[in-house]
Amino acid sequence: MAQIPRRSAPPSVHHVAARAGVSLATVSNVINHPERVSDATASRVRDAISALGYTPNHNARALASGRTRSVGLVLSSLRNSLFTDMVSGANDAAREHGLTLLMASAENDTTRQGEHLAFMESARVSGILLASMTESADQVTAVRQHGLPVVYVNYEPSTVEACSVVVDNERAGYIAGTHLIEQGCRRIGFVSARPDLQPVARRRVGLLRAIAEHPDVTLVEVDAGDIDPPGGTDAGARIAAMPAHERPDGVLGVTDLLAMAVVTELRAAGIRVPEEIPVSGCDHNSVAWGGAVPLTSVTQHGQDMGAAALALLLAEMTEGRNHVHRTVVLDSELIARESTVGRTRAADARRSTSPCDPRRTEA
Repeated sequence: MAQIPRRSAPPSVHHVAARAGVSLATVSNVINHPERVSDATASRVRDAISALGYTPNHNARALASGRTRSVGLVLSSLRNSLFTDMVSGANDAAREHGLTLLMASAENDTTRQGEHLAFMESARVSGILLASMTESADQVTAVRQHGLPVVYVNYEPSTVEACSVVVDNERAGYIAGTHLIEQGCRRIGFVSARPDLQPVARRRVGLLRAIAEHPDVTLVEVDAGDIDPPGGTDAGARIAAMPAHERPDGVLGVTDLLAMAVVTELRAAGIRVPEEIPVSGCDHNSVAWGGAVPLTSVTQHGQDMGAAALALLLAEMTEGRNHVHRTVVLDSELIARESTVGRTRAADARRSTSPCDPRRTEA
């Protein structure tokens, strides 16, 4: 009978092998390739692991294999529920495949994003999901040159060959603009900033397309300076101060945080929302769903984006050089709330609307 080594430290694979009466290779197979071991032997090894309280040394395994059973997710920001939804979707999908998700937020700082990508690489993750607002081509290329797959989330690259998952942001701007026009708006104020950001630019294109379909509708550009709430506060105050004949009679905020701040400033100035000025957002941030005037917005399907991106990453990790990059596009739907249709109509819409799955296309 094999002698169990005396324990002066946490139990090791040697202790497990001795207790189960098997070789080190057999213990390794039970942990990493259980299909190679008979059920009886695997059961004996698992009983030994349980009795000893043994935990596999994932760091040692990473050094041996070059990669861990983990993937990274680098986000632009955690201030928008779209990104936290991405985390939830990607994390659930990762767990289904026995992977651990490591997450970091760059808070809209490109330098910090690069640092997070470098950390993920040093942590030996097997792949990275990048929810960036820009292409970040240099950073992504540097990571991929070391053999690490990267999948974009909420951004469609144009110069980097990579998979991506996006919402149709042009359609989001189009349906939000069309909705305001259907409410009778003829001077639509577009509160936005950072036109260099792909979602911002595409939502504006969609809004312009909606306006072009109605010759009596005009666009009023309102530069917020930033996509965070202070920009919306400033924009809302400027709109409220305009002469009534120049003031927009409808407002689309390129983000919900901007739109919500505009609503606050308009109401503070005695302007009724939506009776005098309907206001819509465009990215379905959960922080804007409640409050005194719940905000109309456009769905972004963050959980679905996270799950779809993880699936693309797994495919690339598995297929290697045979992998063909593709883009998954999720559709958007408008959710009408009190900020554009009033309380009664919003309640009626909630009662009559049933949940639906987002439609997907691949390019």
